[in-house]
Amino acid sequence: MVAPGRALGEAVEVSGNDTVPLRIALLVYRGNPTCGGQGVYVRHLSRELALGGHSVTVFSGQPYPEIDPEVELVKIPSLDLYRDGDAFRRPRLRELQSGTDALEFATMLSGGFGEPRSFAHRARLELSRRRGDFDVVHDDQCLGSGLLGMLADGWPLVASIHHPVTIDKALDLGAATGPAKRLSLRRWYGFAEMQARVARRLPRILTVSESSRRDIVGDLGVAPERIAVVPAGVDAAVYRPLPGTGKVPGRIMATASADVVLKGILPLLDALAKLRVDNEEAHLVVVGRLRANSPAAEAIERLGLAGAVRFVTGESDEQLAVRYAQSEVAVVPSLYEGFSLPAVEAMASGVPLVTTTGGALPEVVGDDGEAALLVPPGDPDALAAALGELLGAPGRRAAMGRAGRRRALERFTWAAAARRTAEEYRRVIDPSSSC
Repeated sequence: MVAPGRALGEAVEVSGNDTVPLRIALLVYRGNPTCGGQGVYVRHLSRELALGGHSVTVFSGQPYPEIDPEVELVKIPSLDLYRDGDAFRRPRLRELQSGTDALEFATMLSGGFGEPRSFAHRARLELSRRRGDFDVVHDDQCLGSGLLGMLADGWPLVASIHHPVTIDKALDLGAATGPAKRLSLRRWYGFAEMQARVARRLPRILTVSESSRRDIVGDLGVAPERIAVVPAGVDAAVYRPLPGTGKVPGRIMATASADVVLKGILPLLDALAKLRVDNEEAHLVVVGRLRANSPAAEAIERLGLAGAVRFVTGESDEQLAVRYAQSEVAVVPSLYEGFSLPAVEAMASGVPLVTTTGGALPEVVGDDGEAALLVPPGDPDALAAALGELLGAPGRRAAMGRAGRRRALERFTWAAAARRTAEEYRRVIDPSSSC
């Protein structure tokens, strides 16, 4: 274990007697600190690696992550074609300064998503200028073809795949109405084929659950022996029970994008409407953004939930911890999860959960009734019944909250994630190592 009170730069035992600090380049093509898991993963993993004695430099595309002072941040600007408030923007001609820029813009014009490919090429160029600065390169789910160039350049390379994007693609296509929408989605997800080709050629893949490991083998064709499971963690000093914060009667909390089918917001809204027939206090706070023209906005109006659903964005970890403390129940309605940081944050906060059985969620939250009630994905009736059951049982909520806190502390810490990740770095740096 990493000793309490460890200082930056202090070499600590990582694997066996190997205490030599590593110089790590950590790549993230989108580092949004408040939306999606990549920014959260990179911030906490990089901090714990640095506190474990390693030197860490994060190379990020826009939006940039929030990085702790122990870690260097190198910004790799893209055309930022999907920025908040100006998605699918048309850059000025003077912004197109390279072939990579032109390809990224052309991909957008043809309906595709070019950021993973363009970021990997830009990152390769940046790393070529710092050839002697790093011992290992760790890519976080970009999987652009430029990574194969990095391998050819001689970089020891590890990549994280939290879950295959083929899962998102299949769910979105299944929910699409009409051939035009399906054609558009197939074009958008064109980068998935590139990611699969790249993943099959990388020496080491890290993922966050056994469920994701199976999906990476099945969907991407990666050899199972090249995949290591390293669960993500939670900052249990921030996400913790706050006894001085009062519970809001009927408060349910979720972290779910309103625009991503995979996150299950539509079945959750249906469930809330059913629940409020017998419990008018029941209401929902969603950490996520609601777009005016999204299916979720239409569902809220159709179901008469305008006063019962609130969306919040841009809040700090400390503010989210207070949100959890105010909630009687947290819910993860996803149709699929490769891990689920929100589930672990809720458990660490001592808040009982209702989750689906989609993907890795049972693996994360444990047996039904331990820290969470488990329901089938996409089933509003089951969601409503489980939420109603917990809202009406304060004693059971308290017991499940305590069990969840214990589970989070025992299984999901960033220090453990960093230690295991460093072991995998050493494995690719020296394949003959017994790590």
